[in-house]
Amino acid sequence: MRNFLSIILIVTVVFNTFSQDLTAILEQEALDTTFLVAGTFNGTRLLNGHSVETRKEGILEFLISHRFGRVNSGIDQFFGLDDSNIRFGLEYALNDRLTLAVGRSSFEKTYDAYAKYRLLQQKSGENPFPIGLTVLGTATAKTIKDYLPGQKPSFSERLTYTGQLLFARKFNQNLSVQFAPTFIHFNTAPESIDPNDIISLGLGARVKISKRVSVNGEYYYNINPFKSQELRNSIAFGVDIETGGHIFQLILTNSVSMIEKGFLAETAGDFLKGDIHFGFNISRAFQIKKKNEPITSKY
Repeated sequence: MRNFLSIILIVTVVFNTFSQDLTAILEQEALDTTFLVAGTFNGTRLLNGHSVETRKEGILEFLISHRFGRVNSGIDQFFGLDDSNIRFGLEYALNDRLTLAVGRSSFEKTYDAYAKYRLLQQKSGENPFPIGLTVLGTATAKTIKDYLPGQKPSFSERLTYTGQLLFARKFNQNLSVQFAPTFIHFNTAPESIDPNDIISLGLGARVKISKRVSVNGEYYYNINPFKSQELRNSIAFGVDIETGGHIFQLILTNSVSMIEKGFLAETAGDFLKGDIHFGFNISRAFQIKKKNEPITSKY
């Protein structure tokens, strides 16, 4: 009996010690956890331009973008609503980092394709990382017949390429900021005095005002714009409304084009003089392939 009680006592002491050690290990693992910071922006678009966000693996997104005519065109054009430019786009996430997409715009009958890769993601916890970084590469082909009056440019001459780095930081649940240095190459510049390569610097922000609504702003400064035309820097303000699988954006901008080479390098409207285009982006995401989700932070 004494031996049995001794065995019980020893087992109890060992188990209690092991339990304390296990608790300490679990507590330490909880402290060591690193979280991915999710939801820096509501969707893959900030307003006109891309955001740092990419879709989760297996998501197919259908994006419809509209830009109407200028608000200051008057009642005869119903304040721009008589004119409409539209872009349809399909984006598919091969994995959480890489998205491939194609699109078609009615403005200048332009086709575009791009690849978007999330290189770095902001992290919190034991091993934090302060920013997210996504790389974007696009190619566009302008197919409108009067591309160059009196000329018949080759397919190569109609191409434009864009490279962009998207740096973003989510400071808290309500504020996210993005910086976007951009390089654009035109195979054919409008005039001989115009550069084929344009560098633009973009800055954007999102301020969340409720669980499903946020206000966004976006501005791009062109360092070396075309010289043959009187052009402006692109500016946009908007509201994001999230409704389940849909993200609906209402936009006011001086840019009519919805692809990088257009709104960055070819914007002619003066926002402060009323050359404002009302527009919207609406996206619908479809789950084609399911996978396990990584651990993300609460904000």
